[in-house]
Amino acid sequence: MDHSFLKDLDMAGVCWELDENIQKQSQQNDIIQHKHNLNKISSPVIVPASAPITLEVVKSMANRPTDTKAMLRMIYEFNHPLRSGVTNVVGPNFANASNGLMIITDMPSSEDDLSGKILSGEAGDLMDKILAAIGMSRNTVSIVPLIFWHTPGNRTPSREELDLTRPFINRIIEMEKPKIILTLGSLAAKEVADINIAKKHGIQTTLENGIIVIPVYHPNYLLLKPSAKKDVWTILQNVQNLLKNS
Repeated sequence: MDHSFLKDLDMAGVCWELDENIQKQSQQNDIIQHKHNLNKISSPVIVPASAPITLEVVKSMANRPTDTKAMLRMIYEFNHPLRSGVTNVVGPNFANASNGLMIITDMPSSEDDLSGKILSGEAGDLMDKILAAIGMSRNTVSIVPLIFWHTPGNRTPSREELDLTRPFINRIIEMEKPKIILTLGSLAAKEVADINIAKKHGIQTTLENGIIVIPVYHPNYLLLKPSAKKDVWTILQNVQNLLKNS
């Protein structure tokens, strides 16, 4: 029975003859409640913090796969900071029978995010037509995005987001051993070979490992400026000749 109302009346000046046992029980209840409150304060619930992803951890992850299937599995399991906000992880398209050419593009579009396929939609259709014109396809050319997740609002990836993905790109290049890397767009050109595409579009650069890098405009740019397709066509014919003679 709750006798707290008796205390209120007593404090208001009303005299009551309280039973001694009731008073003792009330005091004991107060002591128990006080101890319970102290325990709550002195014993907070501790939630362990999740370990941050470090570059060293990512390098270790990226170096584990020894074939493309294992690499794809590792990419799909990678808990990159961008992963929580996407519909699909957009992994590389690995060629079944590589002809020595690798394409590195910037980041997945919103269409890529929905389909889970790099270079999908209208830009992908144009890329497929360009490759077909020189006797190539996704079966013979690997296509690798700089990152494997669509960025919020299609913004440019941050330095940290790119750096946390780069070990996978490096490992893929090491595994595939392409003779030529064709970069699509300004970001890919800058990240792969520190190339300013506005000044060196279509101009060859040879990396320290002997791989030739050739930057070209992204298909999205060609859709906006169809007149630039002629330049890309000429560059890809040169790529075709380089592969034949290598």
